[in-house]
Amino acid sequence: MDESAEVICEKQGAAGVITLNRPRALNALTLAMVREMRRALDGWARDPQVTRIIVEGAGEKAFCAGGDIRRLTELLQAGKRDEALAFWREEYQLNILIKRYAKPYVSLIDGIVMGGGVGVSLHGSHRVAGERYLFAMPEVGIGFFPDVGATYALPRLPGQAGMYLALTGERVKWADALALGLATHAVASAGMVPLRQALIEGAPVEEALAQASVDPGPAPLSAERSVIDSCFAAENVPAVLRHLDEAAGKGSEFAGRTAAGMRKKSPTSMSIAFEQVRRGASLDFEEAMRTEFRIVSRIGDGKDFFEGVRAVLIDKDNQPRWEPATLEAVTREAVDRYFADLGPHELETA
Repeated sequence: MDESAEVICEKQGAAGVITLNRPRALNALTLAMVREMRRALDGWARDPQVTRIIVEGAGEKAFCAGGDIRRLTELLQAGKRDEALAFWREEYQLNILIKRYAKPYVSLIDGIVMGGGVGVSLHGSHRVAGERYLFAMPEVGIGFFPDVGATYALPRLPGQAGMYLALTGERVKWADALALGLATHAVASAGMVPLRQALIEGAPVEEALAQASVDPGPAPLSAERSVIDSCFAAENVPAVLRHLDEAAGKGSEFAGRTAAGMRKKSPTSMSIAFEQVRRGASLDFEEAMRTEFRIVSRIGDGKDFFEGVRAVLIDKDNQPRWEPATLEAVTREAVDRYFADLGPHELETA
């Protein structure tokens, strides 16, 4: 076993254990990691000695904070579009494999889980949230869009919670994750190692999880669900903001904060995300992933992704200059173009 590897995949007892091993980079995914996970999962699917999968992140800060966005941006700016798309293509195909996986797939998430980290955990059978759990799909804040299966998963959350998370990028902790179904179990941080050991030793998965589970307490977001459900059911993003402003005018501090936060996001990205969630409700998982590959294949044609990465990740001035700068300037035709069929370049899902 190579302890310096970006991802460590090894059999331990009854489990195939995947450790995302870039703690200083918050375990951000690279193409090499995606390929190694795919190789291991394909092999373990055929191995009768492996009866469950465990996925974890090295270090105490993050399960996985996403894909290596800076690297992907550099590739697109250098004209290496095919190289960038190779990452997204294989990442999305890995997400499909995880969604289809026949054996229990248990993600132990006791830290940050965002972007690509959501893709390698949320679609598995069991998502265990620890006390440090912190979920977000913050892509609209960097001129991108909620991908890695969010098109399928977010519309299936209760009420309008998925639309809220897509358009705001807001963070969710363990109690809300359990209440919304983002997590299937809550386990105290101190209980993660014993749970991991029980799974490796072959304890029945459901029994081990039930024994380790705790009550994470009240879910803070539940107090705002009526505002979320009424405002985020609107017919478009400008209408969502109008409803939030009205709720704020009636005294909802939550609505006021939410509207103010949305007004800092990319108008194009929010428009794409709105359309994703609306369309995703009627798509199967494979079609949702094909839809996301259509969008990502065109995301480098605009300016917002590069500008968002510059403002948030590189210069860190947090002053992106979006183009177009307003929601009203984002046309229906501009949004629909992201969703158009790619013909011979469609994502292969078989």
